[in-house]
Amino acid sequence: MSPTSSVAAAVWRQLPFFVWLVALWMLLWGQFTVLAAVTGVVVALVVTRVFRLPAVELSGRVNFWYGLVFVVMFFLALIRGSLLVAWQTLNPRRYPGTAVIAVPLRTDDDLIMAHVGVTASLIPGSLIVDVDRDRRILFLHVIGVSSAEDVEKQRRAVQGWEARIVRAVGSRAQLRAIQQIGARSPREGGAPR
Repeated sequence: MSPTSSVAAAVWRQLPFFVWLVALWMLLWGQFTVLAAVTGVVVALVVTRVFRLPAVELSGRVNFWYGLVFVVMFFLALIRGSLLVAWQTLNPRRYPGTAVIAVPLRTDDDLIMAHVGVTASLIPGSLIVDVDRDRRILFLHVIGVSSAEDVEKQRRAVQGWEARIVRAVGSRAQLRAIQQIGARSPREGGAPR
């Protein structure tokens, strides 16, 4: 492979990240105009050239069906989590139990770990408090747990989000690993409580 083709391949791999920066810039300004897009491109260029971060290695695989499944399930989990947290807050007869739980992830990818952490933190009732990157463990503070069964349910729920994310944007090797693990475990978790 020639040096120019490897540079071109690297640029194409980073294009989704670059487009995301431009979209984020436009969302921050609340304007979807040509001027906002042009200034977003300038800002994205400055950010990617001045603040030299390691390249984000994307899998190059996107499954739109599983992406849609993820989005729908995420919105349902947001609604369910909001209602549960509201009920736990307003119910004067019962104190919602809390716990910090360790959730071992099954894939070894920093980007997938970040996606899972953000997803788990955005759903009301759980929040990432620590990450052990070397051992691929997320530590979550969760509310609404009163037994070991509730803790295990939360753990399965986060691992379920990991599986959905891998199905949507993970590499083929990650997808195979999740499928093999899923075949061995009787159930994949749903939305966190």
